[in-house]
Amino acid sequence: MTDQAFKSGFVAIIGRPNVGKSTLLNRIVGEKIAIMSNKAQTTRNKIQGIYTRDDAQVVFIDTPGIHKPQNSLGDYMVKASFSALHEADAIWFVVDASKKRGGGDDYIIERLKQITETPIFLLVNKVDLLPKEELFQVIQSYQENAPQWTEIFPISATEGDNVPELLDTVVADLDEGPQYFDADQLTDHPERFVIAELIREKVLQLTQQEVPHSVAVVIDQIETEDDGVVHVQASIIVERPTQKNIIIGKQGRMIKQIGTRARKDIENLLGSKVFLETWVKVEERWRDRPQALQSFGYRKDDF
Repeated sequence: MTDQAFKSGFVAIIGRPNVGKSTLLNRIVGEKIAIMSNKAQTTRNKIQGIYTRDDAQVVFIDTPGIHKPQNSLGDYMVKASFSALHEADAIWFVVDASKKRGGGDDYIIERLKQITETPIFLLVNKVDLLPKEELFQVIQSYQENAPQWTEIFPISATEGDNVPELLDTVVADLDEGPQYFDADQLTDHPERFVIAELIREKVLQLTQQEVPHSVAVVIDQIETEDDGVVHVQASIIVERPTQKNIIIGKQGRMIKQIGTRARKDIENLLGSKVFLETWVKVEERWRDRPQALQSFGYRKDDF
């Protein structure tokens, strides 16, 4: 530890679905703690990633992409996102440089205009997908009818462009504070949560249409055997029998593929050999049933 003052604080990462918030969080902490896919609404819970260095600790709150809710789960996700704004010492509003500013961005911007005391950074992500000569126009479009951004950062979460500079800037703006978590801790979520998310990520990556949005994953049991192998039992929840058939696949091929991919990520997470067992269960309309939402980890007391 150096003699300089130690700084700490919380930063909320907010934006539309698929703008790269989770990719950015994983880039910062150096490990996969937030799942990723090209499906909208991949992130459902607030996920806290912890970035620690000698002079500072920043807790980043990755939020679900803000969208128009179609069910109780969607309503939970949007409320979780906006609740993070009131917990933060700084806000990162992430936009996709490769897409024009749209109604979803405007909706978030209107909410951000109501925040007067918290620094708000505009992060123009995916600049690696945009010709350099077009970047100025993109930035200009987000300066019209918008808050006075504390700073604007063009970044690439995938490639890491400008991310170290962004981190230095946000740390410089933080006040002195305590170290909330151990230096080697990357998230405040328990292993059960991260393991369930890794399994759900594989379902999102391998299935299409409505199936990914209808899936929840529950970890039924985790046990470490005498030989050091971690035995994980998990239930994949869907809303209809047809979705169950899709996830199991012909001769069980899909569920085997999901399990094989998930097991590799879980082994990387735990640093141990893993034996993963999965079952697929049908819970009709669980996304609109408060009791089901609670039991699957989407609790109103989260915000």
